[in-house]
Amino acid sequence: MATIIAVAANVNLRKGLAELGSGLAYGLAALGPGIGIGIIFGQAISAIARQPETAGPVRSLAFLGFALAEALALIGFVVFVLLKYTG
Repeated sequence: MATIIAVAANVNLRKGLAELGSGLAYGLAALGPGIGIGIIFGQAISAIARQPETAGPVRSLAFLGFALAEALALIGFVVFVLLKYTG
């Protein structure tokens, strides 16, 4: 018991929790845009298959949605870096 307490006293708990939090934050931040991008392109393919003449506008809107979803992933990465290397 004394060994466990001695080891726990030497561990920087704040740094460890910050690293755990940063990993969880980026994992969750990447999950949402990943699902969103899959839905965007899945629905775009379905729309183009149903009405091929609308391929141009659908493709443009799909890439716009992709850019917005990817921006959320990049924001999550920035939060990850801030949590990991500050404080």
